[in-house]
Amino acid sequence: MSETTEKKVYNVLFLCTGNSARSIMAEAILNRAGQGNFRAFSAGSQPKGKVHPKTLELLRKLHYDVSGARSKSWLEFSQPDSPKLDFVFTVCDNAAGEACPYWPGQPMTAHWGVPDPVAATGTEAEIGFAFADTMRMLTNRINIFVSLPLKKLDRLSLQKQLDAIGKTKDASSPATAAE
Repeated sequence: MSETTEKKVYNVLFLCTGNSARSIMAEAILNRAGQGNFRAFSAGSQPKGKVHPKTLELLRKLHYDVSGARSKSWLEFSQPDSPKLDFVFTVCDNAAGEACPYWPGQPMTAHWGVPDPVAATGTEAEIGFAFADTMRMLTNRINIFVSLPLKKLDRLSLQKQLDAIGKTKDASSPATAAE
C-alpha cells in the first residue's frame, strides 16, 4: 500500500534536566499512545546517568516497555547524524530556561512543565502518589497532542495548540487544550 510508505512518523524529544523521571515517562507514554505516528526520545541537559527506580517501577506496573529506558545527554540529539526532530518539549522548568543545542530539522518547541516527582518527600505512599500524578499529567497532555490533526494545521495554529497543551489544567478529570 502506498499510503503506508508515505505515512510520516514524527520524531519527538522530551527534555528535562536529569532525564531520570518526567522525560523518561513522557517518552514511554508517547511511544505507546502514538505508536505508528510518533517516535519518542528523551534526554537531559545534566543527565543523572540512571533512570530513577520509582519511574521504572511505575512504568512496569502500567505495562510500559522500559527495555530501552536510559538517562542520556541532549547532546546525543544535536549531532548531524541524529534523528531529524519534528518536536522538542521541555517537561521541567529548569530545562525550559536553559540554552538548548541546535536541533537538526528546526523542530517546533513548547514547554509542558510538570512537577518533579523525584523532589517529592513524605511517606512511600506520598512519594508514589507524586510519581503517579506526574504520569497522569503527562498522559493527559500527550493524549491531547496525539489527537491533534497535525497535517491540517498550519505552523502558527499548531504552535498555539502546543503552547495550550502546556497550560492544560491538570485536574483529575480528562484535560483539554482549550485556551
